[in-house]
Amino acid sequence: MISAITKIGLLALMVAVLPHQTQAADDVKPPHNIAWQSEGVFGTYDRNALRRGYQVYKEVCAACHSMKHVHFRNLAQSGGPEFSDAEVEALAAQYQMIEGPDDFGDMFERAGLPRDVLPAPYPNDNAARAANGGALPPDLSLIVKARSGGADYIYSLLVGYQPTPQGMEMRAGLHYNPYMPGGRIAMPPPLFEDLVEYSDGTPASIDQMAQDVTHFMHWTAEPELEERHRIGFMVMIYLAIFATLMYFTMRKVWAEQH
Repeated sequence: MISAITKIGLLALMVAVLPHQTQAADDVKPPHNIAWQSEGVFGTYDRNALRRGYQVYKEVCAACHSMKHVHFRNLAQSGGPEFSDAEVEALAAQYQMIEGPDDFGDMFERAGLPRDVLPAPYPNDNAARAANGGALPPDLSLIVKARSGGADYIYSLLVGYQPTPQGMEMRAGLHYNPYMPGGRIAMPPPLFEDLVEYSDGTPASIDQMAQDVTHFMHWTAEPELEERHRIGFMVMIYLAIFATLMYFTMRKVWAEQH
């Protein structure tokens, strides 16, 4: 049996703690609400945006972040960037992969192949932490599904860096971003105007690069999205036809019985 004094103490503790928790939650700015082409029953990925997004990942994000669940061959599959087989081979061949051991027990280097995973920037997590002030850059393969707010949150985080508010203490190596819980993030602003040169001539603004790379990360997290939408639409058509046939069948049966 909990005594009255104990109950009063628990209530006092809740009153003392809850306001701080609410305040901490309110500090996180809600993400932008972007009308992504991939949303909705008929949503599809923008092939050009996916290609540009891969370029941003390769030239910017891949310096710190891995994509260990994505192979070069995936870049050619239906529903994705749909690079040609020749393009995928050329993209993979730009990297040197460590393989082995050979017949003599030695490791060796070879040109990348479509079957290879997109190369990680660090050999292990400890090396990644050492290069980033103790912070471990997350793998980006499934990041859109792993973060609350999905693509909207990732985009907002990329474009949301701001000067540190007056009076806010910021440890060296951290940066202010209101979309990050607590407002502090170890990753410096990754995007700057004209940071990449798009091969299709699209102006590389911060907003454009953020949308493109987020679109690409949405695809790596849900590569089956378009197929799922197609199957879902076909199922709905089937159910509608089936329901219509059942309705008229039952009407005929009831009419004959009466």
